[in-house]
Amino acid sequence: MPKTARLFFVNMFIVGASGIATAQDQSRPAMPQIVTSAQGEVHVAPDRATISIGVQTRAATAADAAAQNSRKQRAVIDAIKARGVPAEQVSTSNFNVIPETRYDPQGQAPKTTSYLVTNSVTVELKRIDLAGPVIDAALANGANQINSLAFGITAADSARRVALAIAVARAKADADAMARAAGGTLGPLIEVIAGDSYVPPPRPMIAMARADASQGAGVPVEPGQEVVRAGVTTRWQFLGSGPAR
Repeated sequence: MPKTARLFFVNMFIVGASGIATAQDQSRPAMPQIVTSAQGEVHVAPDRATISIGVQTRAATAADAAAQNSRKQRAVIDAIKARGVPAEQVSTSNFNVIPETRYDPQGQAPKTTSYLVTNSVTVELKRIDLAGPVIDAALANGANQINSLAFGITAADSARRVALAIAVARAKADADAMARAAGGTLGPLIEVIAGDSYVPPPRPMIAMARADASQGAGVPVEPGQEVVRAGVTTRWQFLGSGPAR
């Protein structure tokens, strides 16, 4: 037989064998499976807080307004540190000098009448119980703006993993119930996929402070609880009660 003819015969045999194997694979029955999805959630008390505290001053010149502001803000920062807040947890987050202009309805040139200076500091608290005393101290020492108060969770990843474990347990319980309802039993786990997770970002709120922080009770702060959620999708083998077909 010529060499070219032998090569042609071998190629035809390989293609045919491949076709037979494919047909055999397609003839096999698919393994019965159960797919479930579930979500787990964990309620966590916030353990840190972030407060934005501002001092606003006004004067005829920018220099005077800034000087007044600096004195008051220094007193505010010192008072915050005196409540046990380390220096590295207090940082300047905003400083603005804004000219205030009056416009003459008669068409004359606008005239700057005063300057408004705003200086804000961000206080990162690792103890929730310090939030109220820090706000009190700031207001009593010259702060006239509490821009925001936000609560957060330090161990958010740990809480998310607990939620994932709860989600897997729920998914397995659902799969087991479905298997028994279908007249069989739940087989081994084939696949588990983590779905969307929700870890709440710092929750902002407007701090409602008293007009006079030096009298009466302190600013009440109630952090409440945060909810961390996680979802999973699981795939299990279904074992029927009857003989395999």
